[in-house]
Amino acid sequence: MSAIISEKFRIFNAQQFLESLTEGANDTSADRARMYFFVGRSDQWDSYLEIYDPNATAFNVGEEVYDAGAAGATAYGSTTWKATIRKVNPNSILVHSPSPAAGTPTAGNVIKGYTGGSDTGAEAKSGVYRIADETNAPAPLDNQEEKQSIYDELIAAKRVESSNVVSVVSRYNWNTVTNPKFDMYKPDYSAAPASGGTAKAAATGATSLGASKFYVMNNNYEVFKCLYNKEDTVAGGGNASDMPTTANNYATGVYTGPTDGYRWKYLYTMTTQQVMDFLSSDFMPVGTYAGPAAADGAIDTLLISDAGSALPTGATLYGPILGDGTGGVAKFTTDGTGAITVAEVQAPGTGYTYGSVALKSGTGTGAGGNAYGLFSDSTLSTAETISGTARGAIEVIIPPAGGHGADLAQELNGKRVMVNVRLTYAEGSGDFPVDNDFRRIGLIKDPLQWGSTNYATANTLSGVYAVRVNGTGLTSSSFGKDNTITQTLNGGAGTAKGTVVSWTADGNGNGGILKYFQSPNAHTDNGIVRGFENNSSSAIVDGGTAVSVNPDSTYSSTTEGVTFASGLANPEIKNNSGELVYIENRRLITRAADQIEDIKLVIEF
Repeated sequence: MSAIISEKFRIFNAQQFLESLTEGANDTSADRARMYFFVGRSDQWDSYLEIYDPNATAFNVGEEVYDAGAAGATAYGSTTWKATIRKVNPNSILVHSPSPAAGTPTAGNVIKGYTGGSDTGAEAKSGVYRIADETNAPAPLDNQEEKQSIYDELIAAKRVESSNVVSVVSRYNWNTVTNPKFDMYKPDYSAAPASGGTAKAAATGATSLGASKFYVMNNNYEVFKCLYNKEDTVAGGGNASDMPTTANNYATGVYTGPTDGYRWKYLYTMTTQQVMDFLSSDFMPVGTYAGPAAADGAIDTLLISDAGSALPTGATLYGPILGDGTGGVAKFTTDGTGAITVAEVQAPGTGYTYGSVALKSGTGTGAGGNAYGLFSDSTLSTAETISGTARGAIEVIIPPAGGHGADLAQELNGKRVMVNVRLTYAEGSGDFPVDNDFRRIGLIKDPLQWGSTNYATANTLSGVYAVRVNGTGLTSSSFGKDNTITQTLNGGAGTAKGTVVSWTADGNGNGGILKYFQSPNAHTDNGIVRGFENNSSSAIVDGGTAVSVNPDSTYSSTTEGVTFASGLANPEIKNNSGELVYIENRRLITRAADQIEDIKLVIEF
């Protein structure tokens, strides 16, 4: 059975995404999508190696590990893979500088530790391995375990409003060097069928309308659609030389090139805001149609499929455009041999979904009436006698449903949307920290409020834990970003662990706000991620700087974007709630107190 997922289905999904942001009676309606842009992952990228069944000897940071084969008998000097340990987690190790760079330890093989010219005695079995470094972020995985880790490492999120999202299409600039020719709009471009057959390609070689260059943005941010490119009279289509514009050679919504013979339909002009928010090097926003009212089924272009011969010589002939529409009239001229040299539309008519021109002797009168064949006048009153040996063919180009401009997202193949989010300084009163970087961005649909079944609706949300601490001599460098912090819990309840995301010291050096995340990948104690407590006698220690502070159990206030109760604050997003609809791992993005990030996400459906 043969089937395809059509481009129209992708366009439909893109439009549904846009519509979902405003559907429903109000902001808490189940019909509405509450979309949030998020940033996460402050830790650097390293290659990840899952380990299991370890022996009693620990792996250590700075040592090497190597693949010792299925039986553990392969020596370090004969290994097929080795790397240096950056971090040791309960069930995994992070490594860097692997050798070979693209090598992979075999799943199930024995992994051994190595330092100072000999094995350390540490052994474990190799599991999943993912190559990554700060230059090459790992591709995200589409599974539930990955989703959970993304929530664990989420830093903050910002609401995406309908004004932040728009349909976008590939950007084609007016540039006769990079774009010497353009395709004309035709509804029947196609690749060769898989079952066998021939393709119908555009002038640039594209085998689908969506892949063809049939529109352009000029230097004034005006967008035009190519109706004709001389491909019927110039092999492969003519080169473009006259930039379409609404200023010159423009009438009734169409620009005609005085030199190149191209005809362009004006569609819209981008607003200043659209240019700033949604124009990128590869994509441009779909605007609102601004040309003359679209006419459903009006014919604007005819092509000479076959110039033919033996038609009346040196003549100007007219013929009704036949089909399911009315009022269309074709006009064409012939040379001294009776071959067609120019074909154009005399009257566009309306309502056509198919059409043809009969190069036969005329019968009847009146366009849209019972006229058929060729005539010597535009009113189709005087029939023309055509020789039985005459040959030639005219192709009628059918416009999109509703006419040019009726639905620009459909016409221009708007199967992508762009989300533009601007992060301004410490957005959300501190929800977006400026003292650490991030390496992951994405979109979450309908996250819930922490500890609730209600949809999150706030403009910004914090994704990290926080604790208000007291100490002496505290400075901005007392806690290092991405350092591990620990707290020995009261009453022998174990050890809480976390990774520093942000540290904001008070001006007097006696306290501050410490933000951190916790993950089962890195922060378990005897198999459990234990929460930090607000016991003022249980010190929190930075493993990198050795600074020790105590929780301030008397502090209950809202600061740095989060609300504290007795010194502790939870994230504002319920863990693992909502749906991750877009995930992008990337090289680090460094933040600063005086910095604004303008982030554009393009999602293709």
